[in-house]
Amino acid sequence: MKATALRLRDDGVESLGALFVYDGLDKVFECKSLELPWRGNKRNVSCIPRGIYHVAHRNSKKYGDHLHIEDVPDRDFILIHAANYVKQLEGCMAVGATYADIDRDGVTDITSSKNTLKKLVDIVPIDGMFLEII
Repeated sequence: MKATALRLRDDGVESLGALFVYDGLDKVFECKSLELPWRGNKRNVSCIPRGIYHVAHRNSKKYGDHLHIEDVPDRDFILIHAANYVKQLEGCMAVGATYADIDRDGVTDITSSKNTLKKLVDIVPIDGMFLEII
């Protein structure tokens, strides 16, 4: 299984994209993604650099079942976890169903993040998968 995260817009406030998961040639999952903007891969303030990464299952008290993007250069514990707002991110990726300005602050958010994350976690194999961020 492989996944691709395609960044569609980075406006300096946030990066919006789409995440696609494939089993061979078949697309088995699709959702929206939300990250911080590109800020030179600086810890806690930048999105994940483009590249190919292994993604593994992880569980924590804070996020429950979620995913760990491993071996991100110069960064630790880069996760895919539930979040609706960019202000909830510190270098990780959130996934959701649609884009919307939930809190009406003029910044695009994502909806149904917890449910979308659960669906994603459920389809990722126990031994993980590879994610290409472009």
